[in-house]
Amino acid sequence: MTQQSPVGLEAGEPSPIGATWDGRGVNFVLFSAHAERVELCLFDASARREVARLALPSYTDEVWHGYLRGARPGLRYGYRVYGPHDPSAGHRFNEHKLLIDPYARALAGPLRWSDAHFGYRVGSSRADLSFDRRDNASLVPKSVVVDNAFTWSGDRPPQRAWRDTIVYEAHVRGFTMRHPGVPLNLRGTFLGLASPPVLDHLSRLGISAIELLPVHAFVDDRLLGERGLRNYWGYNSIGFFAPHSLYLSEGNVHEFKSMVKQFHEAGIEVLLDVVYNHTAEGDQRGPTLSFRGIDNKSYYRLAADPRYYDDATGCGNTLNAEHPRVLQMVMDSLRYWVEVMHVDGFRFDLAPVLGRTSKGFDPNGAFFQAVAQDPILARTKMIAEPWDVGADGYHVGHFPPGWSEWNDKFRDGVRRFWQGGDGLITELAWRVAGSSDLFQHSGRHVRSSLNFVTAHDGFTLSDLVSYDSKHNEANGEDNRDGSDANWSWNCGVEGPSDDPRVLALRARQKRNVLATLLLAQGVPMLLAGDERGHTQYGNNNAYCQDNSVGWIDWMPEDGDDDLTAFVRGLVALRRSSTAFRRELFFHGESLADGRRKDLIWLTPDGNEMGEAEWFDGSRRAIGMLFGEEAVSRERLFAIFFNAHDADIPLALPEHESGWELLVDTAGNPRTDFLAPLPVEAFRLSARSLAVFRSRAAT
Repeated sequence: MTQQSPVGLEAGEPSPIGATWDGRGVNFVLFSAHAERVELCLFDASARREVARLALPSYTDEVWHGYLRGARPGLRYGYRVYGPHDPSAGHRFNEHKLLIDPYARALAGPLRWSDAHFGYRVGSSRADLSFDRRDNASLVPKSVVVDNAFTWSGDRPPQRAWRDTIVYEAHVRGFTMRHPGVPLNLRGTFLGLASPPVLDHLSRLGISAIELLPVHAFVDDRLLGERGLRNYWGYNSIGFFAPHSLYLSEGNVHEFKSMVKQFHEAGIEVLLDVVYNHTAEGDQRGPTLSFRGIDNKSYYRLAADPRYYDDATGCGNTLNAEHPRVLQMVMDSLRYWVEVMHVDGFRFDLAPVLGRTSKGFDPNGAFFQAVAQDPILARTKMIAEPWDVGADGYHVGHFPPGWSEWNDKFRDGVRRFWQGGDGLITELAWRVAGSSDLFQHSGRHVRSSLNFVTAHDGFTLSDLVSYDSKHNEANGEDNRDGSDANWSWNCGVEGPSDDPRVLALRARQKRNVLATLLLAQGVPMLLAGDERGHTQYGNNNAYCQDNSVGWIDWMPEDGDDDLTAFVRGLVALRRSSTAFRRELFFHGESLADGRRKDLIWLTPDGNEMGEAEWFDGSRRAIGMLFGEEAVSRERLFAIFFNAHDADIPLALPEHESGWELLVDTAGNPRTDFLAPLPVEAFRLSARSLAVFRSRAAT
């Protein structure tokens, strides 16, 4: 039987963590192993005026809890947590700071920057060792109690097989802000993203999964605001359960569910780019918004001197996924987005952080073990960004079975090959054949390689062929930010050009890159807008450009309809045959009937590559011959890549039925690649790619 506390809260239950409405009231639970007292602060509907402050009456197994009878969904609240302010020991409690519930399902109100958000006196000679007594409650977002009930009406996840998956990386806001077919009041929101014209575009392209840049609640950096910019990409999380409020047209979290439902009805999966590696609180000089003030020593990985943070993220702090309660929070968050919000998978930003231990990265660490045995997450897609910025942070190919990984070696290998460098045919061959050198272990299959050439971080495809150097001046960092290793080529003119020869070469290079990506073995990922020729004007780090730089322009005169149709045709070709969608790696060995090898590498004269050809650094052309997986008598495909500046006469390998041309990136940009052209002799144009299929037996 629950007991009534002197301050009006009943004892409640110690689980689940967060604010849970049961129809009669709300059970509030907050983890803090080192707090001495926790107060629940309640606010009016405007989220501005504090109307009550109640001490959580019970402390069980390091969680504080209490039950507020009569409380209902929509209630605005926050916490004040009392404890030692001793940064040298890793403790940064400050009861003067209203704190966001880490498990909040929604947030109300913006973060308005002020020195009052900092637990120390900004400008003090004692820096973060000082103590600030100002109240920040009027300036911080309030946590909101949410009712999870939603009418899904038989929603069923598409559950696309990995071999049939084509990922499309998009930004919720940037994708729709300039779309004339999306109602003005829905632009930049989840509902706008799920509007009919957007779904029609993605469906016609043949996209099977949309991967959304961070949608968890995040805040804008103070310094960006002072420069008139925003944290556009959203890699600055402050809540792992709440959708970002800017993406809600009317502030209702069910809008996210409506979006997912619409995507599922269109047969498209929804993947989330998630940031469980750090939070928006930064280093020891950062604000106290949530985790730091709740239990700094538990939530974060601290350095040998616990005043400071072990920063493996480049963002000032690193979440401590080794701590059982922090690991529980991450797992609870993932399950929430799958069970309650119906998402289909996740891409983990700086994923090695989640496997970091005191001895370094461990692919068998607690987080990966928890994911492997979780029956809810077992049916979802798990994608790792397999690097972080800490020591020993690069781990492409080192993730456990069941994971797919962003393959930056594919990105760089394809870029360098089409840039026109020498000695790159071996690297290209590894990448387009599925990168078995990286992933063929522990029973992993071809889908382990998530192939991409462009992503949110870096040049767009149009800029990749239009700029030799980054142009990030608009970011306000004197062009120091962003990578200098772009492997790009401007085709003779830096930036915009009206030279027909330059424009034609750029168009061909874009087709080369897209064909290489979409016809390679592995799971392809397209960057939103690349199919329309979207440019960021040479900015390769548009993380703060919530404007025309980052937004896709959908006006007909600004799009490349031919390129869009080209992508549509490539996707259709990929789907037409499992030859482009293998599950198992090539082995270069004869098939069971002995008729041919599963993969043969060809010289332009139609012969199999020999050792001398592989070691000839001047070669910039190569072909590959392959067919359906584990099928002995079927139609074959041959792809030839030519990065030379000159045409090459091509001799196709002998085949009893002859060959037909499907794709020629140097010719008229046809789009119906399933209506082939008969071919007897062929000249492979400079800087081009061609795809052939053996004719059907008569």
